[in-house]
Amino acid sequence: VNDEYMKTLEILSKKIKFIEADSMVKTSKALKDVQPEVERLRQKAVSKIFEFIIQKFYALRKPKTNIQILQQSVLKYKYTIVFLKEHAKEIYAEVRTAYIDTMNKVLSAHFRAYIQALEKLQLDIATSTDLLGVETRSTGYLFSIGKEPLKARSSVFALGERINVLKDIEQPALIPHISEAKSQKYPYEVLFRSLQKLLIDTATSEYLFSDDFFGEESLFQDIFAGPIQVVDEYFDAVLLNCYDAIGIMLMIRIIHQHQLIMFKRRIPCLDSYLDKVNMSLWPRFKMVFDLHLSSLRNANIKTLWEDDVHPHYVTRRYAEFTASLVHLNVEYGDGQLDLNLERLRMAIEDLLVKLAKMFPKPKMQTVFLINNYDLTIAILKEAGTEGGKTQLHFEEVLKSNIAIYVEEVLLEHFSDLIKFVKTRTSEDPASSSDKANIGDVEPLVKDFANRWKAAIELMHKDVITSFSNFLCGMEILKAALTQLLLYYTRLTECVKRVNGGSVLNKDLVSISSILYEIKKYSRTF
Repeated sequence: VNDEYMKTLEILSKKIKFIEADSMVKTSKALKDVQPEVERLRQKAVSKIFEFIIQKFYALRKPKTNIQILQQSVLKYKYTIVFLKEHAKEIYAEVRTAYIDTMNKVLSAHFRAYIQALEKLQLDIATSTDLLGVETRSTGYLFSIGKEPLKARSSVFALGERINVLKDIEQPALIPHISEAKSQKYPYEVLFRSLQKLLIDTATSEYLFSDDFFGEESLFQDIFAGPIQVVDEYFDAVLLNCYDAIGIMLMIRIIHQHQLIMFKRRIPCLDSYLDKVNMSLWPRFKMVFDLHLSSLRNANIKTLWEDDVHPHYVTRRYAEFTASLVHLNVEYGDGQLDLNLERLRMAIEDLLVKLAKMFPKPKMQTVFLINNYDLTIAILKEAGTEGGKTQLHFEEVLKSNIAIYVEEVLLEHFSDLIKFVKTRTSEDPASSSDKANIGDVEPLVKDFANRWKAAIELMHKDVITSFSNFLCGMEILKAALTQLLLYYTRLTECVKRVNGGSVLNKDLVSISSILYEIKKYSRTF
């Protein structure tokens, strides 16, 4: 069977069609002589083609065969299939079935072997206890370090380098034995991308061949039923044990990218399959996300609380987790994800307030909240994502807590002064409703003159030890000193209006001296 044979087949096909089509011929005596010969030729051609094509197909079953190259070599015998369709429908059906059967088995085995090789490369990242609100001690944290590198533990909440899987979306699938030889392990989404990439590439080539050789797209679904079932069974089993929310979100994004690739190739054959995978990923993501959410809502405050005002590890986890998901949502603007992140933010805030209440002093409670809010904002900014609504919200609560801290720290050192200013003086000097006399103001003025520098130094020390972020601490100190200056200015205004207040002029500290001190502390950063 070669090019010459194809031409001969075409001539035979014309003769057969001529006999069948022309009514004059049908009644002719010549036909009676020729017809048995034509029939023998037809039968001979059909059996020869059948054997030839079936042998070609069986060659596909040999291990290590390059299927695409073999398919390309068969394409030049395309006319044999046309001949069978026209002159031996039942034999064509056999050839078609043989091809479907062969490819279904070959590709299913191919994917089964690939999956087995991939499984050896999997790096487990999260278990069902790796949740935001779970205390570190209770996860057997110390003992699990032996099993896997700590680096993998941090990936539970932080996106880090895992984002690269989306940049490598068009890269060829992994070659497992090479990775295994280098003892490389990968988070599941990397293996997922490889498997799906192999699937869409194999499907593309198979779809184009079926269409070209058989002239039937419908073959594809029959051939691929097997391979898709193999991939599905493996994927469903993995998904059932997957507690890695970031990994699942990455997979959702990978499937989206693969849908785009197939759309650009104009190959529709995997549309329903890719939709189905996407539909199975979302509920799982929601389930794992809800586990994180309820771990914050039902967290055990007593075991989580540490007598330390610095940022809590749960806050760092929350901030990294949120930053990761916000980052993965930038191009997609998924409203559902935004709503879930909003629920998570409310849960972490509630938890932080409960933890703060464990501190006996109100000032420590405020310091604890400021440190945690400040860290959250820093991580959201660092992720380079426009932290969006979440970041704005934390900036607001940070601001209001700083105002509370400023009042608390000033009351510690200057409570009498503040009480007097708030109750006896009004901010508007024109309304002189204050009936203060020299006896009221003298002790305040003298006390301030004696202690103000030392008090500021104490406040400075307090700020430096309380706040983990030095810059934030300095901003807070500046705010406190500015507020103190405002209170003291109101006191001096009052002294000027008190009868005989001028005797206290020598004890009044000049505003410029206080400003000088404020500047001195501002210079330290």
